[in-house]
Amino acid sequence: MADPKGFMTTPRQDWPRRPVEERARDWDEVHVPGALLPIISKQADRCMDCGIPFCHDACPLGNLIPEWNDLVSREDWRAAADRLHATNNFPEFTGRLCPAPCEAGCVLAINQPAVTIKNVECAIADRAWEEGFAPPRPPERLSGKTVAVIGSGPTGLAAAQQLTRAGHTVAVYERDDRPGGLMRYGIPAFKMEKRHLERRLEQMRAEGTKFRTSTAVGRDIGADEMRTRYDAVVLATGATAWRDLPVPGRELTGIHQAMEYLPLANRVREGDLETSPLSAAGKHVVIVGGGDTGADCLGTAVREGAASVTQLDIYALPDAVRDEDTEPWPTYPMRVYRLSAAHEEARDLRTAPVADADARLFAASTLRFDGDARGHVRSLHLTEVDARRSPVEGTGRTLPADLVLLALGFSGPDREDGLVDQLGLEMESRGTIARDSGFATNVPGVFAAGDAARGQSLIVWAIAEGRAVAAAVDRHLTGSSRLPAPIGPHDRPMAV
Repeated sequence: MADPKGFMTTPRQDWPRRPVEERARDWDEVHVPGALLPIISKQADRCMDCGIPFCHDACPLGNLIPEWNDLVSREDWRAAADRLHATNNFPEFTGRLCPAPCEAGCVLAINQPAVTIKNVECAIADRAWEEGFAPPRPPERLSGKTVAVIGSGPTGLAAAQQLTRAGHTVAVYERDDRPGGLMRYGIPAFKMEKRHLERRLEQMRAEGTKFRTSTAVGRDIGADEMRTRYDAVVLATGATAWRDLPVPGRELTGIHQAMEYLPLANRVREGDLETSPLSAAGKHVVIVGGGDTGADCLGTAVREGAASVTQLDIYALPDAVRDEDTEPWPTYPMRVYRLSAAHEEARDLRTAPVADADARLFAASTLRFDGDARGHVRSLHLTEVDARRSPVEGTGRTLPADLVLLALGFSGPDREDGLVDQLGLEMESRGTIARDSGFATNVPGVFAAGDAARGQSLIVWAIAEGRAVAAAVDRHLTGSSRLPAPIGPHDRPMAV
């Protein structure tokens, strides 16, 4: 604890964002380049070095937050990078993409703004790359065992890196043409530029991990062949089976899933396409769904030059502070008003003049879509709902809609490739892959981790799952393991 009074003398200061008018015209990350390091040491000084650091429990990775806060306050960046990488394979991902449940569990947050843990983490990770503190760590010797990891999202990458470093020969299979999963094609570049992903992939290749892209296991390679070829198989395919909206007019053209829309915009940034066939340019856009995926669609549509963008959230407008009765500290408050970069842009640019706040209409439920003579959507009819999601009489309204994006979440792994059925996997009632206390499925040698088994969750849980399943596979292959297992398959976030 470098400054015992830091939390009393230093106010919270976040990484500043670039001006809205500037950043909405490009796809670069929204924060001011180079503006984090000058402020981060004093921000790390605000850490109280609590006797019981609840931030540890709030983060499923078990990040050693007070330790690396103290090291950053002393500007010992190498030691801070070592502490951070001891529990997190990809801190530059979480430092940009995680909603920071650790900050919700910060003891200082009981009566003050929390420590900027996420910003400190990002600063350490970026400094580690700049100073060469994150070199490849190939194993000293090979075990002679082989592992296939199916899926290259954060779970699959974390599992693959841990198993490779343990000495196993690992191949990662990805059905898309580039590895990265949703971090590649689902997350817009303005939230995380792909250079961060590419840098980690190169590190993993240098350590010995192999990548097999454009390969859908179950379709291009049969499940039985995978089991024969490898000593263990890890299923980290994610939860990509999206939820739909069965209302009248759903069959109209111009209504698409968010994960049909976002990958095309990302492919434009990758140079695969000149323009997206689903571009929002000049269109009235309505996004159905109030979560992070909807906000990603919002920021993308703004940058594509939409005529208007409105986001519908079925929940009521939340308060600015947590409700201590229903979501007490140190749990993560789901119903708190947050202004993401995309919402800030939509508010300042006035993309949705009918919105309650920024670009969102709260307590709004879609009733139906109407289209033109060619069968293309032209309007969305909605109503206000009460706390039980029942329509409130007399609150109906109509929004112009040339492009509707459904961001309603995901129910489990996509089964179109046939992998689940070929393996004969047991499934949970909610559509996820069943597994035992050791991450093992009902099929010998086959393990499941991440959203495919846990259900849709946060990137920190995905990485924690990858690290934990790697320990389970290592134990299965060798009889014991020294790899860390931060969580169990049935652990859940802190709740009331």
